[in-house]
Amino acid sequence: MMLNLYGHPFSSYTQKALIALYENDTAFQFRSLEDKQAAAEWAALWPIKRFPLLLDDDRSVMEASVIIEYLDLHYPGRSPLLPTDRHAAIEVRFMDRFFDNYIMTPMQKIVVDRLRPEENRDLFGVADARRALDTAYGWLNEKMEGREWAAGEDFSLADCAAAPALFYADWAHPIDNALVNVKAYRQRLLARPSFARAVDEARPYRAYFPLGAPDRD
Repeated sequence: MMLNLYGHPFSSYTQKALIALYENDTAFQFRSLEDKQAAAEWAALWPIKRFPLLLDDDRSVMEASVIIEYLDLHYPGRSPLLPTDRHAAIEVRFMDRFFDNYIMTPMQKIVVDRLRPEENRDLFGVADARRALDTAYGWLNEKMEGREWAAGEDFSLADCAAAPALFYADWAHPIDNALVNVKAYRQRLLARPSFARAVDEARPYRAYFPLGAPDRD
């Protein structure tokens, strides 16, 4: 049975899993939640209703980071996304958590707030999220000094997390031009064929971005 990935092309976490699949040309069927039948199947498989979800025969695998580790273990390809060295793997997993928790989470706070009625918006929370992003951008700028990819020389799980996180975060709260290492890293990610493919597949849905998708990228 072919692998099935349930998700939405415009979803940052779906893109994170797609990058891993595209990196290794892993055969799978994409079950877009734009399709009502796919959405119904996904909801039945995972009542928490968070995506992406990978279905491998009758086994459901949830959460993008876990999906990527599962693929690396059960469907290894030419480009391992986690190093076999356990010490190196710790750095990869930490950077994965950094992008999810300290870039993606505050970015989503800003985006979700815009979806609320104006009278229910959280100005304090959004300001705090913007400060958090500035802090994370600054830390990352130092971390990326002399690095090509998030955890060193090899493209990894951490970069699968970084690509959509920095892509959308820069839309929601632009990265300062002075942070040259972060800006350059974001451009390398956009040039990576696996992520470029995910970005292109999501273009038809840019109207969904509540802050207004910028006329770039």
